[in-house]
Amino acid sequence: MVINMNTIMDMLSYNFIIRALIVGFFVSLCASLLGVSLVLKRYSMIGDGLSHVGFAALAIASALNMTPLTVSIAIVVASAFFLLHLSEHSKIRGDAAIALFSTSALAIGVMVISMTTGMNTDVYNYLFGSILAMSKADLQLSIVLSVSVLLLFVVFYNKIFTITFDETFARATGVKASLYNMIIALLTAVTIVLGMRMMGALLISSLVIFPALSSMRLFKSFRSVTISSALISIFCFLAGVVISFLFATPTGASVVVINILIFAIFSGIGILRN
Repeated sequence: MVINMNTIMDMLSYNFIIRALIVGFFVSLCASLLGVSLVLKRYSMIGDGLSHVGFAALAIASALNMTPLTVSIAIVVASAFFLLHLSEHSKIRGDAAIALFSTSALAIGVMVISMTTGMNTDVYNYLFGSILAMSKADLQLSIVLSVSVLLLFVVFYNKIFTITFDETFARATGVKASLYNMIIALLTAVTIVLGMRMMGALLISSLVIFPALSSMRLFKSFRSVTISSALISIFCFLAGVVISFLFATPTGASVVVINILIFAIFSGIGILRN
C-alpha cells in the first residue's frame, strides 16, 4: 500500500490517532532522553521492571474501579524509589532487584485479574498496548506530565551527565548523586506509565533501550547520542503508527519492529565505518 498525502489525511481524520500521536511524541522523546543515562549506567532494564509493576497497578485499579493512570503513576513512582533504595542499600544487585520486582508484580497482576475481571480485551491492551486506549483525559494528563519530565531533564541535564559517567567522582566533588538518581528514577517511572497504554507493559521498555543503543553505534559524545536517540525514537514511533494504521498491526509491536530495523542499519553503518 502506497503512503501518500491522502493516506496521511485519512489517518488524521480519527481523533484517537491524533491523541496517540501527541502522547506518543512526548513519551518517545522522554523515554529516549532517559534511556541514554539508563543504558550507560547499566540500568536499562528498570523500564521492564517498572512496566510490570505498572501492569499490576492497572489490574488493581481496574478491580477497584479507580482511575488506572493516576493509580499506576503513584504505585510505579513509589516502586522506582524503593527499587533504587534496594539496589543501593542491600546485597541484592540492580539487575536482581529488577528481576525480583518484575516477576513478582506480573504474578500479582495476573492473580488480581483472574480473580476479578478475567483475561479480557482490556488486559490484552495493558500487556501489548492499544492505540484506542488513550482517552481525552489521558491525553491532557499525559501532556502535562511529559512536559514536566522534559523540563526537569533539561534543568538537571548537567548533573545527570555527571552521575551517568562517573558517579563516584560526582560524589567526591559534592554532587548529591542519590538525589539525582532518584530524579532519574522518578522521570523514568512517569514515562513508563504514560507509554504503557499504547506500547503495553511487555514492550514499553523498548522505547528506553533501542534508540540509545542505535545511537551509540555511530555517535560517541553524550550530547550527540542524546540528540540522535530523541530523533530516532520519534521517527520510529511515527513510522510504527503509520504501519499499524495501514496493515492493522498492533501499534506497540510495529514501533518495536521499526526500532529493530534502525538498530540493524546503524549497527551495519558502524561496522563499515570501523
